[in-house]
Amino acid sequence: MAAVTAAKQTCYYNESILFFYNNSHKPVSDTWRTQDYIVVSLGLTVCIFIILANILVMTAIFVNRRFHYPIYYLLGNLAAADLFAGLAYMHLMFHTGPWTQKLTIYQWFIRQGLIDTSLTASVINLMAIALERHQTIFTMQLHSKMTNQRVLLLILGIWVVATLMGLVPTMGWNCVCNLKKCSMMAPLYHKDYLVFWAVLNLVSFTIMVVVYTRIFMYVRHKSQRMSQHTTQVKHRETVVSLMRTVFVILGCFVICWTPGLVLLLLDGVTDDTFVLRVEKYFLVLAEMNSLMNPIIYSYRDQDMRRTFKRILCCLCPRAGQRGEHAGVHFNTLDQEVHSDSNGTQITHQPKGRSTLRH
Repeated sequence: MAAVTAAKQTCYYNESILFFYNNSHKPVSDTWRTQDYIVVSLGLTVCIFIILANILVMTAIFVNRRFHYPIYYLLGNLAAADLFAGLAYMHLMFHTGPWTQKLTIYQWFIRQGLIDTSLTASVINLMAIALERHQTIFTMQLHSKMTNQRVLLLILGIWVVATLMGLVPTMGWNCVCNLKKCSMMAPLYHKDYLVFWAVLNLVSFTIMVVVYTRIFMYVRHKSQRMSQHTTQVKHRETVVSLMRTVFVILGCFVICWTPGLVLLLLDGVTDDTFVLRVEKYFLVLAEMNSLMNPIIYSYRDQDMRRTFKRILCCLCPRAGQRGEHAGVHFNTLDQEVHSDSNGTQITHQPKGRSTLRH
C-alpha cells in the first residue's frame, strides 16, 4: 500500500503546463512577440484556405453524380480529414504562444489529440482507398461494387479508430506520472508513445507505397495489352488517370508528413534539442498537406475542375445568372463508361442532357 501511495504521489495533474515545459526544457513565451503575431496570422490564413478548399471538394462530390462511387466517397472522406486537420490547426493557433501557459492539462491533451486524430484518419483513409483500388484495378474495372452501406460503415470505422488513437495519451499513456520520460516537442507525451505512433505511421506509409506501386505497375502492364477499341481506350485512360491522381495524393502525403514523424521518432529516442529548432517548420509542412489535395484534384481531374468552376460560379450572382441561360448542369456528361462483372464495357448516355447553346 505504501508503494502504491508513493506511486500516486509522483503524478502531477495539479501542476501547470509551464511546469511540464520547464521540465522538458522547451521554451514558451509569456509575452506576445512580433514572430508570434506572424506565426498565428499566417497559420490562421492557411487554415481558412484549407477549410474552404476541402469544403469545395466535398461539395463537388456531393452535387455531381459522376462522383457517386466508393472511390470518390473515400476521397471525400479524405477531404473531411483534411477539413478536420484545418480546424485542428486553427484550434492550435488560438492556443499557442503565450496562450499555452493558460491551458489546463486536459485542454493541452485536446489540442494535441485533434492533430493526432486528423493524421490517423488520413492514414487509415488512404489504406481504405488502397483496398478499394486493389479490388477494382486487378479486374480492370473503374469502380468498386461496394454498396453505399458498406462504404458508410467503413468511413464510420475510420473515424472511430482515429478518435481512439487521438485519445490514447489522455487515457493514460502520458508522462504526467513519469517526468523522466517526457518528450521535448510534446512535454506531456510519453516518449514511448511517440516512438510507437511514429513507427506505426511510418510502417503504414511504407506498406501503402509498396501496395500503390504494385497496383500502378499492374495497371501500366495491363493497359498496354488491352485492345485499341475506342471504349476500351477510354476506359483504360480513365483507370490510369484516376490511379495516377491517387498516387500523387499519397506521394504528397508521405512527403509532407514523413519529416515530422521522423522528428517525433528522434524526440522519442534521443535528448537532442535539435528537434525543438526545426519542429515549427515540419509542422507547417504537415499543415500544407491538407491544402494540397484540392490543388491536386484541380490539376489532375478535369471533371472535378469543371465542378469546382460551376460551384464557384453559383456563388457569384452574375455568373450564376449567365449559367442559367447557358444550360449548365452538374449531371450532364457526354458519356459514362463502366464495366460489368465480366469486364465488358457498358456505355450509358445520360438523360435530360442540355443542348441549349448561344
